[in-house]
Amino acid sequence: MKRLARLLVVPVLLSVAAAQIGSSLKSHGSDSQNGSRSSSSQSTSSEASWREADASDRMFFPRDTFWGWAELDLAPPHNEVDPNLCAGNAGQYGGVNAPCSLFARYILSGILEVRPFGRGPLRRFMVYGAPTFLFGKTIPKTLYTWSPDAIGIEHSWGVGVYIDKGFEFRVTQHFLFDRLGARDKNLGIADLGNNGPWGRYVTLGVRKTFGTRRW
Repeated sequence: MKRLARLLVVPVLLSVAAAQIGSSLKSHGSDSQNGSRSSSSQSTSSEASWREADASDRMFFPRDTFWGWAELDLAPPHNEVDPNLCAGNAGQYGGVNAPCSLFARYILSGILEVRPFGRGPLRRFMVYGAPTFLFGKTIPKTLYTWSPDAIGIEHSWGVGVYIDKGFEFRVTQHFLFDRLGARDKNLGIADLGNNGPWGRYVTLGVRKTFGTRRW
């Protein structure tokens, strides 16, 4: 818990500092332009999406609290997704009846960003989660089905702080792969364990967004 608390303190402090810097720059710009721009106008950063708080914005859970997307993908036969849970030669250990058939036909993925504060320095703060669900039952060169059997979930979450001009500071915690249902057990010699393609890690990063969304 102490380690997590330290990680959360950094984004909050950055949020306050960024807000103070942004406020200073904005004040200077307003003086030079004789107040030609109101505080509710959009930022001119390359992100082209940052919006200062309006007088009507709520302090907690404003109207733009949630942003995200969800996506469903289909991998055609002979192009199955390999989450690195079973060895590529799993078919040698039982043929079409080999127990380690964790190669995915379907992917359900998404991201949800939550910005709970509508006013003040914490307006720049957000929490996000990014899960990926895998489904299928197939074995390379041995068994190809359209089965939607649940395989498991790869997921991560983190916190972020918008700095300025499209830059965000992010802390991400990625977890081990979690299997679902009856496949949450050792599946024989070809089973590689639950590390999955990325394993478990924590990263500190800076994201730069640019351009304007078409839709």
